[in-house]
Amino acid sequence: MDALRFIARRLVLMIPILFGISILTFVISNTIPGDPARLILGPKATPETLSALQEEMGLNDPLYIQYGNYMAGIFQGDLGQSTYSQRPVSEDLVRYFPATFELTMFAMVITLLIGIPFGIISASRKDKIADQITRVFALMGVAMPAFWLGLLFLLFFYLKIGMFPGSGRLDTGMSPPEYITGMYTVDALLTGNWPVFRSAVMHLVLPGITQAAITIGMITRMTRSSMLEVLGSDYIRTAHAKGGSENRVLYGHALRNGVMPVITLLGMAFGHALGGSILVESVFSWPGLGRYAVNAINYLDFPAVMGVTMLIAVMFILVNLIIDTLYFFIDPRLKHD
Repeated sequence: MDALRFIARRLVLMIPILFGISILTFVISNTIPGDPARLILGPKATPETLSALQEEMGLNDPLYIQYGNYMAGIFQGDLGQSTYSQRPVSEDLVRYFPATFELTMFAMVITLLIGIPFGIISASRKDKIADQITRVFALMGVAMPAFWLGLLFLLFFYLKIGMFPGSGRLDTGMSPPEYITGMYTVDALLTGNWPVFRSAVMHLVLPGITQAAITIGMITRMTRSSMLEVLGSDYIRTAHAKGGSENRVLYGHALRNGVMPVITLLGMAFGHALGGSILVESVFSWPGLGRYAVNAINYLDFPAVMGVTMLIAVMFILVNLIIDTLYFFIDPRLKHD
């Protein structure tokens, strides 16, 4: 029952957060200089045609009226019509989101497999050479811009040595697997299409590592900091005094408590990776939400920009809800509160 109340409170808090995000994004999108109607019609449009299209799109209405109409459409499941793709925004999100979600999940797997072990190594060998190397690695990951790192990877691993493909989700001429989830690796596994699965994984490597670089640095630094705090605790010294082995004390006692703040950070890391996919997808020509958002911004496609922003916000909040719920079950202090 306590868990249900905890989740219910988090769900209720989602409403004002999403409402605030929708207002902020709508105001910023609609105050950017430019006229989407003029972009649609082109520079040779007559004033009469331009005025008629502006009236049809509701651009002549006051901003609060436009926002009210937009929110009324959302409550009816209508995110508007994309002026760039000429399709409903909801249809575009369903089409492009699986590619972004697949890339983000691949990046998060890399983050977990590298970030947490590096943080543990760094903390257990404090001020030694291994600690110095992992700290420099983490700092470089946080400091390097994603687009710059992606270009370096393309230059070396694709153009120089040809180890990995450079762009897209599959090799040229290869057909996508039968659509089930929209994620090529998952769909290829479910249908037993191994050539497509291999190609999809190979295409994920460079953009996945690029997107994971920053989150790896975040997780490594947080794991190191948390583990150092735990390793200095009295119960760790007691475990050592009782003759516990180094690995048993490190992984059986320290890690269980030291990893808890890292779990909280994972929600932020996921949101960071999901939002940061815009740059990565642009560099690697990845057909996901990032490229869709860039095209929408270039064409002043306000409904598409709003749709992408709201979807990323919902995903970010839901992932943090899952992390908070796991934290609730792991940490007995939250149950008591």
